[in-house]
Amino acid sequence: MIGADAIVKCLEEEGVTYVFGYPGVAICPFYNSILDSSIHTILIRTEQNAAHAASGFSRVSGKIGVCAVTSGPGATNVITGIATAFADSIPLVCITGQVNSELLGSDVFQEADITGAVESFVKYSYLVRNVQDIPRIVKEAFHIAGTGRKGPVLIDVPIDVQNAEIKKFAYPESISMRTYKPTVRGNMAQVKKVAAQLQKAKRPLICAGGGILLSNGEKELLAFAEKHQIPVVSTMMGIGSMPTRHPLYFGMVGNNGKPYANRAMNESDLLMMVGARVADRAVNQPDLITENKVLIHIDVDPAEIGKNVGPAIPLVGDAKHIFNDLLDQEIEGDYDGWLELLKDYRMTMRPRRNPDPAYVDPAAFITMLSEKMEDDGVYVADVGQNQIWSCGYHIVNKGKFLTTGGMGTMGYSIPAAMGAKLADKKKQVIAVCGDGSFQMSMMELATMCQHDIPVKIVVLKNNFLGMVREYQHYTYKDNYSVVDLSGSPDLEKLSAAYGMKFLRLKTMDRAQETLDDFLKNDESVLLECIINPMDLVR
Repeated sequence: MIGADAIVKCLEEEGVTYVFGYPGVAICPFYNSILDSSIHTILIRTEQNAAHAASGFSRVSGKIGVCAVTSGPGATNVITGIATAFADSIPLVCITGQVNSELLGSDVFQEADITGAVESFVKYSYLVRNVQDIPRIVKEAFHIAGTGRKGPVLIDVPIDVQNAEIKKFAYPESISMRTYKPTVRGNMAQVKKVAAQLQKAKRPLICAGGGILLSNGEKELLAFAEKHQIPVVSTMMGIGSMPTRHPLYFGMVGNNGKPYANRAMNESDLLMMVGARVADRAVNQPDLITENKVLIHIDVDPAEIGKNVGPAIPLVGDAKHIFNDLLDQEIEGDYDGWLELLKDYRMTMRPRRNPDPAYVDPAAFITMLSEKMEDDGVYVADVGQNQIWSCGYHIVNKGKFLTTGGMGTMGYSIPAAMGAKLADKKKQVIAVCGDGSFQMSMMELATMCQHDIPVKIVVLKNNFLGMVREYQHYTYKDNYSVVDLSGSPDLEKLSAAYGMKFLRLKTMDRAQETLDDFLKNDESVLLECIINPMDLVR
């Protein structure tokens, strides 16, 4: 057995079923060894998307996504995907090939210091120097990626180490790292303090972040909120932590959130921030969430608590465990008047849109799409205006809503949707993007075709980089710069080139029939929706 065989054997021991990647000489021993395994390889068309696809796979399967690319530009290309996963706390193991060990530091062909380059965007990184260390390193990498605050781990393997003989292969049954012992269970004294404050509160509010979903704590959150009739809002990454139309859910907060959700944040007297970093998109004025209220910040990562705003009660732990503990506490509060007030806000503060009937109304279209989707379908939103419309108008029932909130990486939706589909082939998976973000990943239509990954794609086409154009509209008084997407491809011809079914929707008149056609079979379909170039998310 050589080092490359050992890496593959380790992945099998971890139950890995898919590796997304792009080969090159420095990673060829690994890709040669994987041919003799049960692991499926997916050839992505550009390395960044290998990490995005692994991320989508992870978020639907609950397992750790794996990608593998070559050295030099292969490794540097994947950095954006790694950074995206890091910002959203998605567990990945990223394997990169590297030049011969004795050549490290000599600037040879396709050498890049990838462990140094990703330092800001990984939980940990390894440069494998000794082939005998491979089993331990891989075991540690999966442990680090999937515990505590989840995130990507990088393993850089020189080609000579991949080809070196390993004397005895033994995959560790368990791992114990002296310097890495994340806390998942909350301190009971702090849990009791939270319960005591809830007992006193008149206007409590839970703000659910992505940590709810990462801990699989949706049921526990729902049970706690329903038991005590406490209203819930969410950050962008927390969308899906409660069903959209649940009477206790009041929408997304933040710059592009629901006005009534933000008002609920401002007027609450006790705010529980759970699994959220309190970053600027959700809370652009941190002082407001500590003014005249008790702030409880619950997060599995102690570094996030107090980083942007000081809580009255910090509580370190996994959201699922924390809510289980809180369910056992005696809390007697009467929040009926608060709930009625929020319901009134929801009715009177709904955003008012004035859509142009000559185009598709993206808000109405997304709601209609949501209502026609299967209950457990996966909706993957890209970045830009399409993301904000999706956050505001998609209806989550029992399915998942995936997007990238922390890094805001355009081109995310198509590769992430491919990974999501491979994670559960029975689920309906739909990627929604703008014509700008679509062109950042349209090469992956070839991957979908080659590997028979039936993902449905919606392109909201306005011939602009819509979000930037909207910013320039407000900030520079319609002085538009470098946002015109003239020269974009004919999507009907592009679909034909890849053998995909194509549909075009120009107005809402035939939206019902077009969506029925779009969704009727489990096949890849590209649906182009023509929207008003001047439409605004606000």
